[in-house]
Amino acid sequence: MQPLQTIALISVHSDPANETGRQNIYVRQVGEALSRMGWQVDMFTRKTEINQEEIVQHNPLCRTIRLTAGAKQFIRQEKLIGCLPQFLQQLLKFQAENNLQYRLIHTNYWLSAWVGMELKKIQSLKHIHTYHSLGAVKYIGEQQLDNLAKSRLEIEKTCLETADLNIATCPQQRDYLRDLVSDRGNIEIIPGGTDIDLFGSISQIKARQKLEIEPDQFNILYVGGFDRDRGVETLVKAISKPQLHSKANIRLTLINDSCKINIIEQKRIEKLVWDAGLDNITTFVSRFSRSQLAVYHAAADVCVVPSHYNPSGMVAMDAMASGTPVIASNLGGLKYVIEDQKNGLLFPSQNSFLLARAIFHLLTKPQLRLRMSVMARERVFELFTWDGVAQQLNEIYLEQIGRQNLELLDKSLSYSIQAIKA
Repeated sequence: MQPLQTIALISVHSDPANETGRQNIYVRQVGEALSRMGWQVDMFTRKTEINQEEIVQHNPLCRTIRLTAGAKQFIRQEKLIGCLPQFLQQLLKFQAENNLQYRLIHTNYWLSAWVGMELKKIQSLKHIHTYHSLGAVKYIGEQQLDNLAKSRLEIEKTCLETADLNIATCPQQRDYLRDLVSDRGNIEIIPGGTDIDLFGSISQIKARQKLEIEPDQFNILYVGGFDRDRGVETLVKAISKPQLHSKANIRLTLINDSCKINIIEQKRIEKLVWDAGLDNITTFVSRFSRSQLAVYHAAADVCVVPSHYNPSGMVAMDAMASGTPVIASNLGGLKYVIEDQKNGLLFPSQNSFLLARAIFHLLTKPQLRLRMSVMARERVFELFTWDGVAQQLNEIYLEQIGRQNLELLDKSLSYSIQAIKA
């Protein structure tokens, strides 16, 4: 297969070659799906360990390229912003050494947006950006913003107004961009996806046998970070309520999927579980592969996503692809992915009472869980596969490159006319 063209996906702080982290997975899965369609995909990130490979070849048309920008170690965002100029220079150096010219770049998250905007100033290319999360939402209600927050807001606003196309992962994120960031700029909605070959590849019976979960236990699963906006506290409070706490057959599995585990947050949630008297029914998981994650999803009776802000809904997609009903906060990508009462249940974010009632509802109605399981898989297969996401991006990429061809043609004609007049 002849590659359509070589394109660059830029993800400064999230490494597509890693198996954990929502943005890592998004960029990797998008890159591989695009390569299956014939694109040559270079995915740029930064090196975080001295002994890391500089290039990871995922398949003949898709690779991760790790650039040196700052120390070869994990660097927090407040420090990482200072490494962006070096990242840009290293990317340009890689292009020069390998005789590469990208007609289109697709940046991810605000740090990468800065790199994309600077690259566009010096090269003829199309710039597409996916936000993943928004500073404008994160900082709502804060009276005093530090310099990092101000920089992020300015970069997100400039990117929205100057990129050739901005991608929101759900309608609510598009509305946030318009209401909180700028009324200028082009926006398209393209959701995230899930790996339907991985999630759903093992039955619940076999998964529970692997994890030694008894058939009569009602297994509640949480997958996500342990920082406060993920809503783990709401889930713990819900399960500690009498209508659920009194049930002897409940089991809680808390999976921390952060790339870099925050020990303080981990200890905080562990103490919360202990204080609620749930330590004897709770299992903590923090080191796992993607294949192991698929087993945990399949072994669950319900997956709870109690986020305060969630623009992607990707955890819900993984669960739904596994045939596991989801109970989630009624916001963002979650209410875009889940059809309430059909393939899952939605509840008001941070409302532990209504979350407890939703869990109890599914606990006592196995036939409803079975029906939701079937409908959840159907919805994912219809709307949220990575190949489907890549197909939408493919159409956008081709349209943008076509526009670039016209722009180059217009410039060429303009120069020719000027030469004739001269």
